[in-house]
Amino acid sequence: HCIFTTHTPVAVAFETFPRDMVVRLLAGEIPPTLLGEYIGEEGLALATLAFRLSRYVNGVTTAHMNFSRRLFPGFHIRAVTNGVHPHTWTSGPFRDLYDRYIAGWAQEPELLVRVDEIPHEDIRHAHQQEKQVLVDYVREKNGVALDLRALTIGFARRATAYKRATLIFSDLEKLREAGRRGAIQLVFSGKAHPADAVGKQEIREVHNAMRDLEGEVTAVYLENYTMDLASLMTAGVDVWLNTPLPPYEASGTSGMKAALNGVVNFSVLDGWWIEGWLEGTTGWAIGPGPGAPASEAERRARELQDLYSKLEYLIIPTYYHRRDEWTTIMRSSIAKIAYYFNTHRMMRRYATEAYL
Repeated sequence: HCIFTTHTPVAVAFETFPRDMVVRLLAGEIPPTLLGEYIGEEGLALATLAFRLSRYVNGVTTAHMNFSRRLFPGFHIRAVTNGVHPHTWTSGPFRDLYDRYIAGWAQEPELLVRVDEIPHEDIRHAHQQEKQVLVDYVREKNGVALDLRALTIGFARRATAYKRATLIFSDLEKLREAGRRGAIQLVFSGKAHPADAVGKQEIREVHNAMRDLEGEVTAVYLENYTMDLASLMTAGVDVWLNTPLPPYEASGTSGMKAALNGVVNFSVLDGWWIEGWLEGTTGWAIGPGPGAPASEAERRARELQDLYSKLEYLIIPTYYHRRDEWTTIMRSSIAKIAYYFNTHRMMRRYATEAYL
């Protein structure tokens, strides 16, 4: 009767309890033969237990499925890529736009492939409306005056080590150089788990870097990250940045939310982005794919090269000097990402492949 979806492939997600503790607590509750069968010498591993007692096991992207199969050899793990609920994560201005041009999109998000029917001016106008909402929010909460016309990059997610919120601040001089090609604004948010000391330190380092950039690159960290704030950010920025350490991003969904609002993804090739990425069409990749033969140092070097060079020589010039090309990428994000990476498609997959 059980279906098990495994998720974030980090050690803390795979709890194991000592054998002596489990035997003491479950004796009398579970027949000794079953205890012997499911508890190894190393203890009771919950993930393995779920694998063995479920008739269907899946990861949340194709890349995550492949990595999970390596972590847990011998189990048949499949993939159903995550999605987001379109009506929930589409901003008011874009809802109105889709209602006007693509009737029925909220019930059948596949219809968003027809977004090419929407004129560039209408796409830009809807986005600027939502960007103004974010600008007003930042002014009210942080007292920082963002420029509505400036390229605004957003980053918001749980603050933990493998999410690497500080990657863009690795070389502040290169970030300053990029900013001299065209104004950049950074809007960050995210909370750390109360017990995650490394995650808390990441937030401190982001604040330190923002202070170092003061007067050159405008940057702000929004407190009390909530679903409402996530919705505001994924609709109001121009570029959505994601820099996890592969292969630990099982899926990620914030970039899917951004795409519903015409926001362009700029992300490390991990999780869902491997499936949604078309270079220069739906956004840009940072660094090599997770299967590329590269040492940790080589991978990081290539990531930083991509991050700064693409920002300076592709993203900023396109945003400021090739307006129609930028809007075409916004439209492609909707037509090639939002139409597919949604809960409607995801639930059909679960229903037909797992539940029935």
